[in-house]
Amino acid sequence: MHDDGPVELQRIVDDFASYLAADRGFSEHTVRSYRSDLAQLVDFAAARGATGPEDLDLELLRDWLWRSSQDGLAKSTLARRAASARSLSAWLASTKATPTDAAARLKAPKSDHHLPRVLSRDSMDVILATVAARAETGDPVALRDLAIVELLYASALRVSELTGLGIGDVDLGRLTVRVLGKGAKERVVPFGVPAREAIVVWLDRGRPVLVAEGSAASPLFVGARGNRLTSRAVYELVSGLLASVPGSGPAGPHTFRHTAATHLLDGGADLRAVQEMLGHASLGTTQLYTHVSAERLKESYRLAHPRA
Repeated sequence: MHDDGPVELQRIVDDFASYLAADRGFSEHTVRSYRSDLAQLVDFAAARGATGPEDLDLELLRDWLWRSSQDGLAKSTLARRAASARSLSAWLASTKATPTDAAARLKAPKSDHHLPRVLSRDSMDVILATVAARAETGDPVALRDLAIVELLYASALRVSELTGLGIGDVDLGRLTVRVLGKGAKERVVPFGVPAREAIVVWLDRGRPVLVAEGSAASPLFVGARGNRLTSRAVYELVSGLLASVPGSGPAGPHTFRHTAATHLLDGGADLRAVQEMLGHASLGTTQLYTHVSAERLKESYRLAHPRA
């Protein structure tokens, strides 16, 4: 093996990541996921003697996925790794770095389709009451946290969309927020009166305490030092709130997004309207929440109907 093999392959991954961010408009989180998967591929390929992009052939890629499956990775992870490899291979072919798209026929085991975790309305009310009680102390971080949870639940935002918001993106009069979603696609999403009230209090009494006077920065949500709030901080906030909620499953901000979408459909919202609100490119992605609603209906039936 040439000593520069791993270096050459890593350079290719770096260039591909730059392409995803600059040309495809992928989020920082998505690009990081691609990098993580492809770093594993580079290590595996280097161990197999690969020195350049032409060595990333279908046989090697299949061996990599097989080895990954033997390591006990979930089917969803294997599917993501296969998708990362196919994207890289297609890009290499399009840039003439390889003569053919070696991964065009690469397949991974079908992902197990688990329904997303959705909180009941009672559980959501408890969480909102908890953060509201903390906010009554007037602590600026508690005021911010209430505004965050209200807005996440009201507008079903992704965490990256929430942390990317600027003050100017919120229209308190129209009760809408302008967000930049996946693929740099902009959309306008509504929110309700409770979220507006929490945001107003945060902007009036919380944010000025944390942001240095005269600061030109204008992120809507900031951390304790006045800098733009990170996704990690939001994850920590939400996971702490979900720790005491009955049920298992993911404990991140996406749970509020799943919950909001399901509660909208439970309440009779139009599926296409929910699709637009969530920023889903495919209606099929949004339809997942109709399955959640159906499962919740069946469970309610089993518990409540005397002939169930």
